[in-house]
Order: sequence, then structure tokens, then C-alpha cells
Amino acid sequence: MDTDTILLEVEEKMEKSLEHLQREVRGIRTGRASTALLEYIKVDYYGSFVDLRELAGISVPEPTQLLVKPFDPGAKAAIVKAIETSSLGLNPQSEGTQIRVSVPSPSSERRKQLATQVRKMAEESRVAIRNERRDANKAIDLLAHDAKAKISEDAATKAKEYIDELTKKVALRIDELSDKKVKEIEEV
Repeated sequence: MDTDTILLEVEEKMEKSLEHLQREVRGIRTGRASTALLEYIKVDYYGSFVDLRELAGISVPEPTQLLVKPFDPGAKAAIVKAIETSSLGLNPQSEGTQIRVSVPSPSSERRKQLATQVRKMAEESRVAIRNERRDANKAIDLLAHDAKAKISEDAATKAKEYIDELTKKVALRIDELSDKKVKEIEEV
């Protein structure tokens, strides 16, 4: 393994950590209806758990309402049950072939809990990227001390500096993402 491979891998892993946080944060409820709220709810569909977005079309007809249109009408009851049992606290209403879900504005106490949850997720992502940095730095140290690898101390130092800069950039993006979501949650 050479330094370029290590740098590419660490960059890829950090991006994946950031993407994971983005997906997680999208599913957190704010006062506004968003299709992301329901997309990843697991529905028991004929014995296997499937994401809701694979079983139904989800739209936002009004700012505080979601409309779920199952592709298979037989899955409607399972979808309603999955939404009711999710930790979102939503109450779906079945209407003919579709399901309406009103998204009430969370109470101030619930907003604080959600903001805390977002901050915790962001911190977990920062820990993950710091772990990636540590692992990459260890790999570079091993290369620098390996006689067969033939990389100079300067090359190892530059690679470590690049990893530190990358870590700072990704951490900044994590902070921006979490601050934006917390602001969205705290909006009335």
C-alpha cells in the first residue's frame, strides 16, 4: 500500500461518515413535513422488512401533511402499522387507496430533545472521522518505518498534513449540517 491509496481510502471513509449523518438527520422531524421523515421506515411486507419508499410514493401536498400512495394496495395496512409504531409519534389516516399523515409541530420540550439528538449524531460522526484520521496516520507511520516502502519522512509528513486538513474540512461540514438542522428544529 502506498500513501496515495491511504489518502484516497481515508477521504472515501470520511465522505461516507458525512453521507450517513446527512441521511440520519434528514429523518429527524421538524415542524415541516418532509418525505425524508417516512422514507426509511421499515415496513413488514410479506415477511421481510422493506423501506417505505420502495413500497409507496410519498408526497407533501401541504406544509404540515404527507401523502403516502402504496404501489400495492395490499400493503396499506402494513404501512399504516409501521408509521404508527415508528418513534416519530405520527398518526396516519387511511383514505381509500392512500394514507394521510399530519405532521404536528413538536412541543418545545420535544424540540430540545430533537436538537440534542442531532448534536449527539454530529458528535458521533466527528468521532468517526477522527478515528479514520488516526487509522490513516498509523498506516502512514508504518509505511515510513518500513524499509521496503521507500517513502521519505517529508512525504509522510505531507500526507499527515493532508489528512489533518481533510479532517478539519469534514468536521466543519458536519458542524454546518448539524447547526442548520438544529436551527430548523428550533424554528416555530
